[in-house]
Order: sequence, then structure tokens, then C-alpha cells
Amino acid sequence: MKAVQKNNKHTTKILFFYIKKHLSLVVLSLVLAALWVFLTLYIPVLTGEVIDLCFEGGKTDFTEVTAALIKIGVCVAMAAVSQWILSVSNNRTAYRVGLDIRNDAFRKMNRLPVSYFDSHPHGDILSRITNDIEQVSDGLLMGFTNLFTGVLTIIMTLVFMLRLNVLITVVVVIVTPLSLFVSAFIAKRSYSMFRKQSGTRGEQTAFINENIENQKAINAYGMADRIREKFDEINGRMAKYSLRAIFYSSLVNPCTRFVNSLVYAGVGVFGALAAVNGGISIGQLSAFLAYAGKYTKPFNEISGVITEFQNAFACAARVFEFLDEKELEDSIKVYAEEKKDGEYIVEIDNVSFSYVPEKPLIRGFNLKVREGQKIAIVGPTGCGKTTLINLLMRFYDVNEGKILLKGNDIREMSREQLRQNIAMVLQDTWLRHGTVRENIALNSPDATEADIEEAARKAHALSFIKRLPAGFDTVLSENGDELSQGQKQLICIARVMLKTPPILILDEATSSIDTRTEIKIQKAFNTMMEGRTSFVVAHRLSTIRTADVILVMKSGNVIEMGNHDELMAKKGFYSELYYSQF
Repeated sequence: MKAVQKNNKHTTKILFFYIKKHLSLVVLSLVLAALWVFLTLYIPVLTGEVIDLCFEGGKTDFTEVTAALIKIGVCVAMAAVSQWILSVSNNRTAYRVGLDIRNDAFRKMNRLPVSYFDSHPHGDILSRITNDIEQVSDGLLMGFTNLFTGVLTIIMTLVFMLRLNVLITVVVVIVTPLSLFVSAFIAKRSYSMFRKQSGTRGEQTAFINENIENQKAINAYGMADRIREKFDEINGRMAKYSLRAIFYSSLVNPCTRFVNSLVYAGVGVFGALAAVNGGISIGQLSAFLAYAGKYTKPFNEISGVITEFQNAFACAARVFEFLDEKELEDSIKVYAEEKKDGEYIVEIDNVSFSYVPEKPLIRGFNLKVREGQKIAIVGPTGCGKTTLINLLMRFYDVNEGKILLKGNDIREMSREQLRQNIAMVLQDTWLRHGTVRENIALNSPDATEADIEEAARKAHALSFIKRLPAGFDTVLSENGDELSQGQKQLICIARVMLKTPPILILDEATSSIDTRTEIKIQKAFNTMMEGRTSFVVAHRLSTIRTADVILVMKSGNVIEMGNHDELMAKKGFYSELYYSQF
């Protein structure tokens, strides 16, 4: 319980931080709400005066009645204008807060370590940034719209009623706490259900997202029935939590209306007795009954706000949990690009690393790479090849030891500076929604038309690009589903051909390309790698026979090292791998 209260305080604190950025709009809303409430409460006073002018004294003074009616008309007009401006101000405040949170959440996404995305469902992250923030905006809008006016209406109504009759006002105030007690009682129970509903919604979004991305595999393996059963289970929980949340929240309105009816009945009885005894006039009784309705109405609205707030608060807690995630720690130092004393461009010194502490992967790894060398990394699946690349790129940081680039510890370099020195082609292709030209020039926005075409030619992608409906201007969908896997990989290779820094990393870069094209690509890579240091992860050992150093990895350790001829002469694990492919 203490943990929940602490979390609620933290959520409230951050929410007020975002609201404070738009304090001027909040103040304007408060002023307009006060003006609107005053005008709407002053109208019953004027109406009561008109009634008294018509029924008391046996003679109606139409001059005074007309003046009072004009005042009522002016008040109605001013109230309408102030309410319209209040609505605009509240909308701007609520949705600007949502805009700020969404911007911060998106920026946060780009500052989180790769490990976060490896360990959290992508659909749940998507749900927090879209659905949950939308719920926060809607909750704030209802809060600003109904809470401000509701609280001010209650306070000002009490002031107006006290001016008319103290005794009847006391009756109203005595019954009021019942409504507050009912709202608080229900709110405590609805919050937990809204929190569970929000969490399950994120789980459901993640599950749907996963299935959309893997429809081919689901159909190929006949998993549709099992997937449907799993979805039904998640959907069932979603329905259960939603129904319970709605059930508790729907109790608020009838319960508060019952209490409000008691208030109205009390005002009617005591007001009638007071009017009979001459304590108040008929017009004042009419105003009092109007005030009773206006006094009780905000309790219904505030109850609805509390219910909506529970939902918005639960969603805000999930969003702020995401914003509180630990970010990448990055150095602000900028090192000279020149190599420090020493002959090695990359040094891996006694490095140990594991994704999970209880499952060690790389232990005591050492490697020294001279400038211009081609380093090939081979070994069975799960031996640590891609992990080594992740460490070089600082997608993950080493647990022990250090990696030096040009004599500088890469942990003391900014990731931006480190990655400016490295170009990378992954086994998994990534294309964004946009033209072919934009995808090739993704990391080189200033590239000329000629540069882009030359890069495509070197990557042997030019011929198929020219066959596309609009050539380089062909718009690709997300992930480039119009292209084959090999064509997508050629575009990714062209992207690297366009900008080649000192170090090149190829992680199974030709895995989806046919043998004939692969031979051409290898020639292009060889040209590109001249004078550059390169790391090549490969399963097809025929592609790395020209490497200066071949690292043979097994269970996170380098068990053999040397060039192709040396390793074949040893007749060890490398030769076994090589002959198994031929």
C-alpha cells in the first residue's frame, strides 16, 4: 500500500511539472471559470427579483422588470462567451500537456539502451506512447473542464445561499459529506481496475503487433488456433478488468444523484417552511431551489472526473515509469580522430560480458587489430559473434575489461563519435517508409544524385532499382514489403557504400543474396575495404578465406586464431567447420 501511495505521489509530481509549463493557460482557465460560475449564479438572483416584482405588492413595475431582464440577457451572453473561451483554453492546456509528454516519451525511446528493447514487448511500449498518453490528455481535459468549474460552483453557491438563508444552507452542508464519502469509496476500488485494464491493453497491443509481424510464420506452422486461444485469454482478462472498472465507476453517478436528491428535498421542505413563516420571499425560495440544483450538480461532475482521473492516473503512471527508465550513460568528451601512440586501431583487452549475470558468455577475450586488417569471426550459433559486434558498437557495455579505438576507451567516447567511425551492415534489414533514394541516403542527407546512383551501382542494386515503377523515386512501405529480402539487403549495402568510415562491420551482410550476386558484392566489399579495418561475421566460410585474421569462437571464447591456410593446417575446429560446408 505504501508503494502504491509513493507511486501516486511521484505520478502527481511529474504531472504537475508538465502542467506548470502551461501555467498561464491554467490561470486563464481559473479566471474564466470563476467569471462563468459567478454569472450563472447571479442569474437566479435576478430571476428571483423578477418573480418578486411580479407577485409582491399587487402591482408590477414593468420598468424594473425590463431592466432586470436586460441584466439577465447580458449575464447569459457574457457567460456563453466566457464558457467558449474557457473550453478553448482547457483543450489547449490538456492536449499541449499530452504533446509535451509524447515528445519526451519519443525522445526517451531514442536514449534507452538496446537491452531495454530486447527485454520489453514493443507493442507495450507503443501502447504507452500512444494509447496511455491519449488517456492522460482526455483525463486532464475533463479535469480542467469540470473540476475548476465544479469546485468554484460549490464554493460560490454556498456564498450566495448564505446571503439568502443561513439555516437552509446549514442543512445543505450537513448532507454534502455523504456524496464525498461515496465518491472516495468507489474511487479507491476503480483505480486498481483501471490500472490493470491499462496494463492488459498494453499486453494486448504487444500481442497483436507480434502477430501482424509474423503472419507468414503463423500460417506456415498452422498456429492460428493456438494464437487465437492466447488472444481470447488476454481479451477475456481485458473484458473482465474493463467491466469491473466500468461497474465501479458507474456506481458513482446514481449514488451521488441519490444524495443530491436528498439535498434538493431538504431545501424544498425547509425553504417552504421558511417562506410560509415569512423568513424568505417566493423569489428567494425560487433562487434557493435553483442553487440546490447548481450546488449538487458539480458533485455528479466531480464524481465523473474522479472516475476518469483514475483511468488517466493509471495510464500516466505507466507512461512515467517508461520516462523514469535508466538512460544510456554517455560521455561528453570528444577525442581527436588521430590514433594515439601504438600500432593498433582496435584493442580488446581482457573483456568479459554476459546478457544475464548467471549465464556468462564472453570471458577474458583479447584481440589487437591493425589498421586496414580484415578480421573474420566464425563459429556455431550462439558462440558470441554478434555479441562481439554489439560490444564494438556499444549497443551493450562490457562487464569487465575494455575496448580501445585508436587508443581511447570507447566507454569514454560519446556513442555518436564512436559510431561515426563505424559503418555497419546487419543480417536484419531495415527500411523506412519513403523513397528508395531516401532509404539509401538515410545517413547521408547531403548526398548528391550521382553519389546515390554510384552507391547503388557498387552494391549491384542499380539494375533492379531502375526496374521499379518510379526508379529511385519509388515509395517503399514500412520495412519495404514490396521488395524481396535480397533486394532490401542490397539497398542496405548501398547505404553503407555511400558513406564508408574507417571501420566496417558486416554481420552476415550477404545472407539473403543469391550466390552469383554475392560474388559481385564480395568484390565490391573488397574494394570498399581497401585501406579500412573490417570485421566480418560469416557462416559461409568461403567468403572469408582472404581475411587477415580469422577468429574461431566457441562458447564465448576464441579457441583458434590465424589466417585461412594456418587454421586449415591445424586441422582443428575451423577445418571441421570448413569441410562440413563442402
